[in-house]
Amino acid sequence: MQTSNEGKEVPYGDNPYQSLSIFPAEKPNGNVLCFIHGGGWTNGYKEWMRFMAPSVNGLHATFVSVGYRLAPAHLYPAGFDDCCDALETVFKKIADYGGDPDRIFVGGHSAGGHYAALMGLRTDWISCRDLPENLVKGVLPVSGTFEFGANSGLSMRPRFLGPVEMDNEGPASPINHLHAGAPPFLVAWGERDFPHLVRQALDFVDGLRGYGIDANTLVLKDCDHLDASYATGEANGAWILSATQFMNSQVG
Repeated sequence: MQTSNEGKEVPYGDNPYQSLSIFPAEKPNGNVLCFIHGGGWTNGYKEWMRFMAPSVNGLHATFVSVGYRLAPAHLYPAGFDDCCDALETVFKKIADYGGDPDRIFVGGHSAGGHYAALMGLRTDWISCRDLPENLVKGVLPVSGTFEFGANSGLSMRPRFLGPVEMDNEGPASPINHLHAGAPPFLVAWGERDFPHLVRQALDFVDGLRGYGIDANTLVLKDCDHLDASYATGEANGAWILSATQFMNSQVG
């Protein structure tokens, strides 16, 4: 199987942002890493993350970059619902690209890390789509946001949450959806990341472990918030090696 720089385009909805780029590995081991781009929930597109494909494919995993509709035109939970629809499409079609539908992992940077964590913890999106309960084998947020509201450390309410009267900060906060039996996590952040995100990551990991959820951490040396995204694409770098070990350890 050959991989193009563009990836294989697979739509999952009518909006141009509702699409996937799938990068098959030449010698796939079955692992599938679905990664969601950042951009403050208001910017970006799946093509941002194509730089990750060579390092992921080089360690024999199929790479999927996930697109989703953006705020403020599409408020929460539109982007989250898109990511869930994207994973449903991956589950149904990834075998055609050398991936194993029983070995799907989801990660993301910044806003994408938030969506990935929320998908790993919430179960309603899985049940309403009649998907396997253990569809997500592991979650790999990088510099993600795990809490909104007064104690989050955010300087302002993110636009994707809409007006205050929508009252969705709590439901959108991954830390409010912790429960025993959730999939394992590899939580990464930059050594020089935004202080409120570092604090959120530490609190989130403590919360995961409090529910008996396997939670590994990785501090990306010398990285600020943006550098942490670039670090995910470094061949044989700390993130891809840790991610590969994490994925391999979750499957028989």
